[in-house]
Amino acid sequence: MDGSAYARLSLWHETTPTDWTPRPPLAGDVDADVVVVGAGYTGLWTAYYLSRADPGLRIVVVEAEVAGFGASGRNGGWCSALFPTSLGEAQDAAMRASVDEVHRVTLTEGIDCDFAKGGTIVLARSAAQLARVRAEYGEGVLSRAEAAQRLRATRTLGATYTPDCAAIHPARLVRGLAEVVTRSGVELYERTPALSITPGMVRTPRGSVRAPYVVRATEGFTPRLPGLTRAVVPVYSLIIASEPLPAAVWDEIGLAQRETFSDHRHLVIYGQRTADDRLVFGGRGAPYHLGSRVSHEFDRDPRVFAALHATLLDLFPVLRHTRFTHAWGGPLGIPRDWCASVGLDRATGLAWGGGYVGDGVSTANLAGRTLCDLILSRSTDLTALPWVGHRSPRWEPEPLRWLGINAGLRAMTLADAEEALTGRPSLVARAMAPLLGS
Repeated sequence: MDGSAYARLSLWHETTPTDWTPRPPLAGDVDADVVVVGAGYTGLWTAYYLSRADPGLRIVVVEAEVAGFGASGRNGGWCSALFPTSLGEAQDAAMRASVDEVHRVTLTEGIDCDFAKGGTIVLARSAAQLARVRAEYGEGVLSRAEAAQRLRATRTLGATYTPDCAAIHPARLVRGLAEVVTRSGVELYERTPALSITPGMVRTPRGSVRAPYVVRATEGFTPRLPGLTRAVVPVYSLIIASEPLPAAVWDEIGLAQRETFSDHRHLVIYGQRTADDRLVFGGRGAPYHLGSRVSHEFDRDPRVFAALHATLLDLFPVLRHTRFTHAWGGPLGIPRDWCASVGLDRATGLAWGGGYVGDGVSTANLAGRTLCDLILSRSTDLTALPWVGHRSPRWEPEPLRWLGINAGLRAMTLADAEEALTGRPSLVARAMAPLLGS
């Protein structure tokens, strides 16, 4: 792919004021203090904090495509305190602080990523959803009228709200980080895929990088590496985006503070109002591909795009004559127990961060800060968090994982249909919860 092809990957790529022409690749063997594999959020945040903590370090980042090619440049633009599993108050507090830390760095470094901390509203739009929400949140549930002050969708019965989320332009953030770290002396080699990661070395087609510390920051592309085909599964999330909407339409929808939004259905959906007044809306539902395959052809699925469009019209009928200008997708990494993790094996020098299950924008910042502390042998509040050193079990061999994951996706669709029919929390969802990390 050339620079113009990268710029066409998504709305975000197209509207980032950057030159997508790849930086030069690695040209021969090099030695470093730290080598990072992957120039997405995790890799770049790690390089950022290490370069700030010790400017004398030689830090090398190798990237198979270009910085921001993967999920970091294509996601739904939620910088939230969401963590895929519950690990207690310390982890929750660290996630909330990470949202503000991302904002601090963007201000400090002059990265314009359209950061707007409007929080997240999640609607309850059926009796079953409302029952589940009340059981979990108790008195914290918004009434229909309170929900309508932020978001006006059909059939809303109530909602939950958290202030701990910002809408962002994800590609501007990741490209801005790449520019900041390279100006600081970090060496970023693009179009340089890692063929293997071993203690003390990353091997690429153009040479090897030797370093005492090797950081794997490959998220949904991890199964491409030898020995890691069952570490995470790449599951695709797809997104559509509208043309800029007039003020009269936004008056009917809401989101005046650029709140991010979802509802309490089982099959995940997510949306935001962009700084230029588009509506960006995405969700799960694309199939998992046998053998954990990742391919450009999987980024677009007309059936899923049509389902997203239908869901959006069901939420907001005012959009029925709206033109949708962009549609894209990409893989995210899901570990077997749905628990993100970060860590460093001191015996080998191998470090990692990932498995974010789609909640990676701020989690990757926390990972970068934590990896910095681990590599510099600092004992801090971050290195004591419960996700540090966590090891998820491996996924089942094929074809069992293909059967199980796709059955799980179908089950969540069935669970939503069941709740619409019965008005009660889904028995299917309850039965599937242990298999889906819930």
